[in-house]
Amino acid sequence: MPNLLDETSGMAAFVRTVEAGSFTAAARHLSTTPSAVSKSVARLERRIGTRLFLRSTRTLTLTQDGQLFFERVSPLLRELDASDDAIRPQAAPSGRLRISMPDELAPLLLPQLFGTFAKNYPDLQLDIGLTDRFVNLIREDYDVALRAGTPLQEDLMVRQLADLRMVIVSSPAFLERWGYPKSMEDLATLPFVRYRMGGAVNPVRFADGTAFIPKGRIDCDTGIAMIHAARGGLGAAYLLRCLVTDELRGGTLVDLAPDIALPNLPLSALHAFGRTVPMRVRLFCDFIASEAKILADH
Repeated sequence: MPNLLDETSGMAAFVRTVEAGSFTAAARHLSTTPSAVSKSVARLERRIGTRLFLRSTRTLTLTQDGQLFFERVSPLLRELDASDDAIRPQAAPSGRLRISMPDELAPLLLPQLFGTFAKNYPDLQLDIGLTDRFVNLIREDYDVALRAGTPLQEDLMVRQLADLRMVIVSSPAFLERWGYPKSMEDLATLPFVRYRMGGAVNPVRFADGTAFIPKGRIDCDTGIAMIHAARGGLGAAYLLRCLVTDELRGGTLVDLAPDIALPNLPLSALHAFGRTVPMRVRLFCDFIASEAKILADH
């Protein structure tokens, strides 16, 4: 591949076009014209000798080479964009901070995020997506993602923020019918409200490393849905304890297995900036780490 040090503007135009979806949208981000963005990308294509986009009058589609080039170049430009923090560390954070977090944690984290963090840093533009899906940070242009569980993306930087406790809950009516399980084997015989993501049912895990795939007729892809189903007596549910603190306190759900040890689930922040982390991302992670300690105590 030719030396691309002189094509930084073309690479920036290309990456922003992929992220924004069109030359017009990219031009708005770059404060230039769609024609200028298109010409920059075309010049880059000539320089590297391959087509990055398939163009038509209405659509713009990445080629296979374009996808590979994007996945290689985008993290480098992110680090370059973040490098000014190293030379002006006292400047107030500014710009866009795009965050992905699990939908079920939003009610616990968003009040403080909006009530404290957003007010402390008025120059930040917050863009927050709520989903339990594992987003592709580079391809979908997220700065940072919060995830409960063991991260699988080996090419990302991972900062563990807290260990969250798990619990197995049921409604009082379910408990009256099935009784308290006396062992892990008893738990495996109960019907569960199951968490299903990507076509697979999540196992119920124990602190000793053993696990089982629960049976049940209700499958959900969010913790909120599982809570409602469990409250309705449709099965036991294996959940983050912090999600059901109010229900346990109010008695609408009960701890079905208080004497059976369950593992903690790590809450982590993931980003693709390498070791040059922008101040806005670092401050966000610090803030969530302090809030997550409260969740871990529930």
